Amino acid sequence: MLNLTHAVGLIIHPKQEWQKISRENNEIPGLLIGYVLILALIGPVAGYYGTTTSGWQIGSGEVVKLTAESAMTISIFYYLAVVSAVIGLGLLVSWMCKTYGGNTSLNRCFALSAYVATPIFLVGIVELFPLLWVNLVIGLFALAHAVYLLYSGVPVMMNISEDKGFLMSSSMLAMGMIALVTLLVLTALMWGFGFQPDFTN
Repeated sequence: MLNLTHAVGLIIHPKQEWQKISRENNEIPGLLIGYVLILALIGPVAGYYGTTTSGWQIGSGEVVKLTAESAMTISIFYYLAVVSAVIGLGLLVSWMCKTYGGNTSLNRCFALSAYVATPIFLVGIVELFPLLWVNLVIGLFALAHAVYLLYSGVPVMMNISEDKGFLMSSSMLAMGMIALVTLLVLTALMWGFGFQPDFTN
């Protein structure tokens, strides 16, 4: 069952909400089915609608839209990429936790990963109307809040000191940036091999 209480709490009062989350029995199947798989749909569904119905415009140029087939393919890969990123981050947290002296379960590591992604999930709604500059500005705010959630959540969820939590969060952030650059390179390569989107006339 979807529980939006934590989603709202992590936006409004994250430190208090992490304390609540840390006291729960965060089972991976429940988090995956009742939180991640549902909230991760927001961006792909909104993006599909926005790119096929509203379209986007650069400057005074024409409105650009994607074909339904192309938008559907991109949305599916988008959804899979987001869910995979959350799962991958959970595994990374579990691996790094031991390095920094943490003593916690895989369930808590996955909970940290799932809840840190909350702003990224929710900001997907702006893709209903894909205005590039609006999406960029709001997306940067969402990313900044996700980074804040990471730094504030790691010490609580991993049972480590603030100093070790800061070091662990910084290491995870660096690895996340490397993964993002790698994804961008792979996307550029795929476009070069003819997997680019199809636009309407």
